Amino acid sequence: MAQYDLVSKLTPYFDRHLAFPLLEFLQEKNLYAEESLNKAKLVLLEKTNMVDYASDIYKHLHKASEAPEHLKDRREEVVARLKHLQSAVDPLLKCLQNSAVVKNFRQDRNFNIKFLNEQFDITLEHINVLYEYAKFQYECGNYSLSSELLQSYKSLCPDSDRLLDVQWGKVASELLLNDMDRSKIAREDLQRLRESIDNMDKFQIGQQNQQQVLLQQLQQRTWLLHWSLHAFWIMGNDVNDLLDLFLHPAYLPVIQINAQHLLRYLAVAFVLCPKRRGMLKEG
Repeated sequence: MAQYDLVSKLTPYFDRHLAFPLLEFLQEKNLYAEESLNKAKLVLLEKTNMVDYASDIYKHLHKASEAPEHLKDRREEVVARLKHLQSAVDPLLKCLQNSAVVKNFRQDRNFNIKFLNEQFDITLEHINVLYEYAKFQYECGNYSLSSELLQSYKSLCPDSDRLLDVQWGKVASELLLNDMDRSKIAREDLQRLRESIDNMDKFQIGQQNQQQVLLQQLQQRTWLLHWSLHAFWIMGNDVNDLLDLFLHPAYLPVIQINAQHLLRYLAVAFVLCPKRRGMLKEG
């Protein structure tokens, strides 16, 4: 069955954390040697903060009782960086955890930033550190905390150019929690991300070269189509939603141009939704 495996085609469009569930799936199905899959996991883990996980895999692979020195050193670096970020972001987190403070927030992000600065001496530097702290927690595999921090950052986000990155991080965090009770949140986050991507050509043209913006939009839509597989099947969402996305006039050409391997999933979705087969064109 390995010759039909699409993981190698899918993973270039996933965040490295989202690739882990795919490797776990392959391991469960025994499609490849366990040693080769564990080596692949180690490669993915190299650029994350999940050092303990990497150490466990290394010890299993090499039948060692201890992790190598470079992983021990890396762990010390991660712990030191974590403590630094926690200290730097603590004043802002205390404000965000205070309901009496948050109830004064408005939809206007500039107002919220001004309010925090005047009342609690919170600066843009604190807000930028909040973003870095959320990213750091994500790289540590603390997806629930990362999602909460990114949601807080969105309410303050002073940099509209970073907002799309925040939305991607929020979606990834929710998908990786793989919690059916939070599937609605993941679905809503995915929809908001889609809206931002679909509006890129409306808001960014004029600031950037039109061709460059459209190319970025094509790349973003390609990623969104792949990430949607997690939401629609792994998290048990309605396959009709998948068909709605894949067959949308803005997204079907993306599959045809940039991700033809997704046609297999489109075909399976039609099999699972016989009432939608009338949408297929004959010939």
